[in-house]
Amino acid sequence: MLPAANRLTRSQDFGLVVRRGRRAGRPRLVVHVLLPSSARPRRADDGPPPSAQPTLDPSKVGFVVSKAVGNSVVRHRVSRRLRHLVRGRLAELPAGTCLVVRALAPAAEASSAELGEDLDAALRKVLR
Repeated sequence: MLPAANRLTRSQDFGLVVRRGRRAGRPRLVVHVLLPSSARPRRADDGPPPSAQPTLDPSKVGFVVSKAVGNSVVRHRVSRRLRHLVRGRLAELPAGTCLVVRALAPAAEASSAELGEDLDAALRKVLR
């Protein structure tokens, strides 16, 4: 189980991460990451620079497992596996990072090891 402080719960937050974050796709899942303003490169349309203080907000994670993955039993199994995998990788994320993991239909037949490989590869891609 993820601590409450690390859960992404509001639909507006999910939408923001999916729209403005970086995306990396793998065969079984897609990862969307929105880095805190102090950790991501500045763009001209970002507005005024943030203060020099680094953010100490905890990283937040949300999961999207649609009906395309399977029935409710399968969807909950996939989300439990993903939640367990992400919990072990929270410390690797910069503080204040928002992460949305979207499971694709092939995730239903995937083992935890396969999901872990896809998750690691996608996180490496969006965090470099």
